[in-house]
Amino acid sequence: MSSDQQETTTTVDGSGTTTMRATTAATTTTTTFSSQRLRINPNNEHRPESYEDLKLDFPSAVYSSLEKYLPQQILVSTRDDKVKFMTDIMLRHLPHGERSRAQRHSVYRQKIITNYQPLHKELYTLAPMQCFVPSFIKAINESSEKSFRSIISEPSPGVFVFDMLQPSFCEMMLAEVENFEKWVGETKFRIMRPNTMNKYGAVLDDFGLDSMLDKLMESFIRPMTKVFFSDVGGATLDSHHGFVVEYGKDRDLDLGFHVDDSEVTLNVCLGNQFVGGELFFRGTRCERHVNTTTKPDEIYDYSHVPGQAVLHRGRHRHGARATTSGHRVNMLLWCRSSVFRELKSHQKEFSSWCGECFCEKKEEKGRALDALRQKLVKAVSAPQA
Repeated sequence: MSSDQQETTTTVDGSGTTTMRATTAATTTTTTFSSQRLRINPNNEHRPESYEDLKLDFPSAVYSSLEKYLPQQILVSTRDDKVKFMTDIMLRHLPHGERSRAQRHSVYRQKIITNYQPLHKELYTLAPMQCFVPSFIKAINESSEKSFRSIISEPSPGVFVFDMLQPSFCEMMLAEVENFEKWVGETKFRIMRPNTMNKYGAVLDDFGLDSMLDKLMESFIRPMTKVFFSDVGGATLDSHHGFVVEYGKDRDLDLGFHVDDSEVTLNVCLGNQFVGGELFFRGTRCERHVNTTTKPDEIYDYSHVPGQAVLHRGRHRHGARATTSGHRVNMLLWCRSSVFRELKSHQKEFSSWCGECFCEKKEEKGRALDALRQKLVKAVSAPQA
């Protein structure tokens, strides 16, 4: 789904049934496909069609990525039918009323892009050598778990920290955000903030950085999430919500305990000088267990460093302490997988990535072993006939 979404912590369950019409060139007879679901495993031999020439509800890259997961009956249909099928699936994961809001947001974004003049146009192309530190580029080029581990630390399970952005890139991003805020003030244009939790900051996609962020996710983040977050769709990330948040005097001070509307979140500190603002992590939870007690080994606090990135599951509960002085700006990229969300809506077993589900499964396995042990003891102890 595109960067239009701003709401924070709700994942909306989808129906398992999709009805559509398919018309072949040889006949005008319509066939109804009901109860169609995405394939669990992609058809990697299939070459997806291009959707760049169509006016779509979601980025064209999402459709090309999702096409490999279509059931065979849909895969052989016309492109228009495939678009309808995939769009219906993705729209099911939007909150109630989101469809019309997305249409209004498209008009809103076009007004900004038409009138706002970028300060640093080079930001919009994401040239790796200008954006990233050499160690990060080297690891991505080698694209192996070994190369990623060479630049990454994992101070707490599922929280990965690494140096990522060049200081010059951080400075340009800060200047671009400041320029955008200045334009907003001068034109008195009412902008949408990143989410319901932040009163300050801006949605980067809204002023033309959506293509840059797509490239960031697809070429630089997805290779890593494929290795470290395959259990939450890390290999199939196909959409994002990119934004900056601002903390300090006359800005947001802190951020409450929450989970993100993402499969994987990238959080990079851009600067400036500040004190406080530490992130605190308290364990990964599914929707059913989001309010359960934190275990001692799930407690981790992280202090921001300009240019340094934190990568974690969206369902990893976290918050930010007060920025007590100075001004802190962070860039966030909520990365999403339409495939994972569709498959998760049909999941009935324990979530392997949820700390509480893991404990429940372990306890259930322990009870089963105890029952088997008692049964064997009774069998051995029973008098022989």
